[in-house]
Amino acid sequence: MNVGRRLIPAAAVAGATALGLVALSACSPADGSTGTKNGKLDVVASFYPMEYLAKEIGGKHVSVSALTKPGTEPHDLELTPQQTARLGEAGMILYLKGLQPAVDEAVGQAEVKNTVDAAGLTRLEHHGTSVGHGHEHGHGEEQHGAEGDAADPHIWLDPVKYAQVAEGVGKALEKADPDHAAEYRKNTEQLVGKLDGLDKAFRDGLKKRSTDTFITTHAAFGYLAERYGLDQEAIAGLSPESEPSPARIRDLHGIVAKDKVNTVFFEAIASKKTAKSLARDTRLKTDVLDPLEGITAQSQGDNYLEVMQANLRNLQKALGTP
Repeated sequence: MNVGRRLIPAAAVAGATALGLVALSACSPADGSTGTKNGKLDVVASFYPMEYLAKEIGGKHVSVSALTKPGTEPHDLELTPQQTARLGEAGMILYLKGLQPAVDEAVGQAEVKNTVDAAGLTRLEHHGTSVGHGHEHGHGEEQHGAEGDAADPHIWLDPVKYAQVAEGVGKALEKADPDHAAEYRKNTEQLVGKLDGLDKAFRDGLKKRSTDTFITTHAAFGYLAERYGLDQEAIAGLSPESEPSPARIRDLHGIVAKDKVNTVFFEAIASKKTAKSLARDTRLKTDVLDPLEGITAQSQGDNYLEVMQANLRNLQKALGTP
């Protein structure tokens, strides 16, 4: 699939954010019409990180369903006619514009009043294959075509940005269902507290390390790298299916030697072929760094917090922390 279809230009994101893509209504689910399910606010989330927020903040007052099933690559999602129709009946839609083109199109057609775009709740930025605080390797120009002009949508992998999104989702739920606003506010505060604790765990856990550089399959961890002073070196670009050029592979061989890299990370539900090939050629170990686009039987945890904690442990091993 052409990555140009999936990842919208950063300028478009900025413009859309400026116009305010969070469309909210004070309509209460108590009206007994569409927008409720079993007496609860009916929330449709585009994929797991949005589903997690809706469930954690909405609690017992929401009924949450996800368009992307566990084990499905979210970038490649194609909606069925039933799913598209389902969107039009929702009391709230929670999605991340620019990640899933099929969802973006369907959301535009659904015209649901309470539609929340997570991309409008925090700042999206440019990222290519090389992301971090140093940029000293001289290969940051490797952007894999259209991705050089694309904004990285993987905001949920930065606990600080994810907390900002959580706060926006909490406010959206308060407005959509004012009868339970106090509980949504309480649940939001609790979740933000957990994310603050996760941020502290990453900061403390990665303080003492022998290298700043990690190699991963695709450039999903740019925000995480920038947050904690690391250098992400991705084999491919922002798209999981991007193929690395021979020049990129040569660059990575040099990075391994220069930056004392000992691990190549791959993802549980994406192809491991290129990562394992690079690891074999450079005699490195392999390990999992999960972009948390879904929870499956292969995930190193049952929810967002558990998988992120596993990611931290795996990074600590790869970066040589005590």
